[in-house]
Amino acid sequence: MVHSTWGDWFVRDEVEAVEPDGLSIWYLGCNGYVLRTPETTVYLDPYFGDGTPPRTIRMIPVPMDPADATQCDAVFVTHEHIDHMHPPSYGPLVEDLGADIYAPEASYDEPDYDGEMRAPDDRKNVVEPGQDIEIGDLSIHVRGSNDPDAIEPVSYVVEHDSGTFFAAGDSRPAEAFSDIADEFDIDLGVLAYGTVGNIYHSEDDPTATYPTDWYNDGNQVVEAANDLDLDRLVPVHWDMWKNVGADPKTIAEYATSFAAPRVVETISIGDRLDIDRPGVVGVRDLRESQHRT
Repeated sequence: MVHSTWGDWFVRDEVEAVEPDGLSIWYLGCNGYVLRTPETTVYLDPYFGDGTPPRTIRMIPVPMDPADATQCDAVFVTHEHIDHMHPPSYGPLVEDLGADIYAPEASYDEPDYDGEMRAPDDRKNVVEPGQDIEIGDLSIHVRGSNDPDAIEPVSYVVEHDSGTFFAAGDSRPAEAFSDIADEFDIDLGVLAYGTVGNIYHSEDDPTATYPTDWYNDGNQVVEAANDLDLDRLVPVHWDMWKNVGADPKTIAEYATSFAAPRVVETISIGDRLDIDRPGVVGVRDLRESQHRT
């Protein structure tokens, strides 16, 4: 069950109440997003779970209950880990709104989840690198990734007339990234960033606690952004789990001697980004109230 910290405000009065001019991206926390255009709504790696304390302790709000959403054309998943392939998070979008779900085969067959997968056969789609998928006015390209902790990870390049968005899941630098940069001109890319920390791994041993490296460090995240030739880099995932957090403001210092990324932006859960201009877009209620005064 999902427990939204923000009630239904975020999805009803912010995400679905906005009429975007081009491609807009809302950050759901962890490594999840809502992508919206004038015609299309897509969720990518949505996760509204509480974590699994004491192993993974969620440090940020749950912004919405997916059962409150009324718009979703498709759900895309990068890999099988529970904070990316989470049936309670994508289930209502697929079951109630008729959205298709797209994920690698291992995400269905070997998920990091013990329960019903909630992926009906008529909505279930298997993806692999090299595929190109059209969802409304979005062209979504499945490409390679490098997550040593995942079985079959992929990345997604999302093209719209207004610009191009890239999401790599929890990938570290990958051989595929240079090829992706040759194929696409990416305006905005998100990469997982964190630090090594002690995590309680009860699945291995009831007494096992050891240093854990799940995400890019500062050098890796800049290496990946440079290989992708990103115009804008947004580090994510750094604030999600207790003991593996990091400070994304330091990444700009790592990046100064590289050609890319050209801009590093720090965002927090619930923030909106427009693909065609830098900076966080203020929430709709705040923008409209300021306009009225």
